[in-house]
Amino acid sequence: MESNQISGILAIILGLFFIVCPLITSGIVSILIGVSLLFLGIISILTEFTAVNAIFGVLAIIFGLLFIFNIDALSFILGLQLYIIGILLVLIGIVGIFSDKNFSTVSSVLIIILGIIAFFLGGYSWNNPVVVAIIIGICLVIQGVRLYVAD
Repeated sequence: MESNQISGILAIILGLFFIVCPLITSGIVSILIGVSLLFLGIISILTEFTAVNAIFGVLAIIFGLLFIFNIDALSFILGLQLYIIGILLVLIGIVGIFSDKNFSTVSSVLIIILGIIAFFLGGYSWNNPVVVAIIIGICLVIQGVRLYVAD
């Protein structure tokens, strides 16, 4: 068996686990990200004690503890990404409307609409981490099938 097929099988299994047990997987990912940030903050402070490293280390430790004990990392990170993507798409669409070349007005309006949809999905993902975990699971299954079938 090739490494792509093994990766595909593992992605399918992980995706199914995300779909079947979204709360458990969402919590596990949040704890793993929190522990990683906690260690990153401690190492940042201990390696070279400068003001920048100390500030970065303290912030990483605070966010690490928040992810471990409070915040669902999946919904937070995905929501933040969708907000940024939405804002960027709206800005690109506006620039395209006022640009003389390379953009049609129809495509610029469609880009603005997609940006608004992405922005609202960002807010929705913060309120529903279960949906985010299920979407990630579906994406993992699709990617796993693609990896398994690809030569």
